Amino acid sequence: SNVKIEQKIILSNIFNVALIVLIGLFAFQNLNLILTKLRFVEIADDLNASFLEMRLSEKNYFLYHDESALSDIREKIDDTAKSIELVKDDIIRAVGEKNLQEQELYLKEYSEVIEEVRRAKSDGIQDNMQLEAKLRAEGKKLKGFSESITRLERNSVNDIILSSKRILFYSFWAILITAVVVSHFVSQRILRSLREIEKLTRSISEGNFNKIESVRPDDELGLVIDAINSMSEELRKREEQLIQSKKLASIGVLTAGVAHEITNPLNNISMIAQTYKELYKKLSSEERIDFMNKVGKEAERIKEVVQNLLDFSRLRKPDLKETDINMVIEKASKLMRNTIEVSNIDVKLNLDDGLLHVFIDEHQIQQVLVNIISNAVQTMPEGGNLFISTRAGKDKDFIEISVTDTGKGITPEFLPHIFDPFFTTKGEGGTGLGLSVSYGIIKNHKGDIRVESEVGVGTAFIIELPVYKGGIQRNE
Repeated sequence: SNVKIEQKIILSNIFNVALIVLIGLFAFQNLNLILTKLRFVEIADDLNASFLEMRLSEKNYFLYHDESALSDIREKIDDTAKSIELVKDDIIRAVGEKNLQEQELYLKEYSEVIEEVRRAKSDGIQDNMQLEAKLRAEGKKLKGFSESITRLERNSVNDIILSSKRILFYSFWAILITAVVVSHFVSQRILRSLREIEKLTRSISEGNFNKIESVRPDDELGLVIDAINSMSEELRKREEQLIQSKKLASIGVLTAGVAHEITNPLNNISMIAQTYKELYKKLSSEERIDFMNKVGKEAERIKEVVQNLLDFSRLRKPDLKETDINMVIEKASKLMRNTIEVSNIDVKLNLDDGLLHVFIDEHQIQQVLVNIISNAVQTMPEGGNLFISTRAGKDKDFIEISVTDTGKGITPEFLPHIFDPFFTTKGEGGTGLGLSVSYGIIKNHKGDIRVESEVGVGTAFIIELPVYKGGIQRNE
C-alpha cells in the first residue's frame, strides 16, 4: 500500500467521525420519532378523555332520558373534530394517515348515530331499542379503536427506546473496537519500523554499518529508513577512510622501527659482501655457498619486514578467517619491536597455547593491537612494562586479550569518552581517531573492547573476540 501514515490516521479519523455522525443522526431521528409519538399519546389521552365523557353522557341519556346529554355529546364531537384537525399533522406523523382516517370515520359514524337519535326524539319516538344498541356499538367502537391506537403507540415508544439503547450500546463498542484496532494497526506499523530504526542506530553506534534489509514501508517511515540506510552507507565509507588514515598515521610511528629492522640485515649483507670480496680467492666452493646463504637469509629478513608493513598499510575489505589470535599478537609485537626497545619498555607475553581459534580479519585486529601498543608506549616516556596476555573468556564463547601498561593512567572523567571520535588526551599530538576506529573494528567482529585505568598505576585494554565455531560465519 502506498498510503502514508498521515493519510491512514486521517482516514481512520474520518471513518470514526462518520460512524459517530451516523449514530448521532440515528439517535436524533429516533428522538424526534419518540417525541412525535409521545405528543400523539398526549393527544390520544385527551381524545380518550373526550370519548369517555361522550359515553358517560350517552349513558345519562339512556338512563334518565336527559335530552341535554345529546347536546353535550354533539358539542364534544364538534370539539373533538376541531382538535383532531388542529393536530392532524402530528397524528399522521405518529400513526399514519390511514389510522387517522379510520378514527375520523368512526367519529363520523358515531356523530351520524347521535343525529339519528336526536331526530327520533324530535319525531316523538321515545324508546328505540335498535337505535340505542347501534349508538352503544358505535361509541364502543370509537373508544376501543382510540384506546387500541394509544396502547400500540405506547408500546412503540418503549420498543424504540429499547432498540435505540441496544443500537447505541453496540455502536459505542463498534466505534471503540474500530478505534482500538485501527490505532493498534497504525501503531504496530510505526513501532515495527521504529524497532528496525532503533536496531540500526544501535548497530551504527557500535560501529556496525549494516542496512535495514526488511520490506520497506511506502510511508514516512520508509523515507526515514532510506535516509538512515544512506547515512549508514556513508558512515561505512567514512570508517574505511578513517581506518586507512589511521593506518597511514601508524606507519609514521612504525617507520623508525622498520628502518632499524631493515638497516641491520643491510649492514650484515654489506659486511658479508665485503668479506666475501676480500676472501674470495681463499674460499672453497662450500664456503662461497655458505656466504651466499647468509646473504639470502638477510634478504628474507628484509622481505618479511617490508611485506608486514605492506600488509598493515593496505586498504582491504574485511577478510574473516579462522585464525590463531596468538600469532596475530606476535606479528603486531614484531612490528612494534624497535619502537618498544628504543622506548626502554619491557614486553612480557603470556599467551595461552590451548585457546580455540577466532574468526577475524587478521590485518584489522593487528591494526587494533598496534594502535593500543603505540598508545601504551607513549604513556611510558621513561620506560616501563607492557603485559600482553590471552585467555579463554568466562563464558567460553570469547577469547580475551589484555594489553596492560605501567604508564601514567587515564583520569576517571576521561574514561567514558576514550572511544569517542576525535577525543584525545595527547593534546595537539593526537587525532583522537585511533581508539574510535579500533572500537568500530572490534564491534564489527561481534566483539567487545573496554578500558580500565588508575592514575599513576597504568591502563589495561581488554578485547573480547568470539571463538570460531566451525562452518561459515558472517560478520552481519
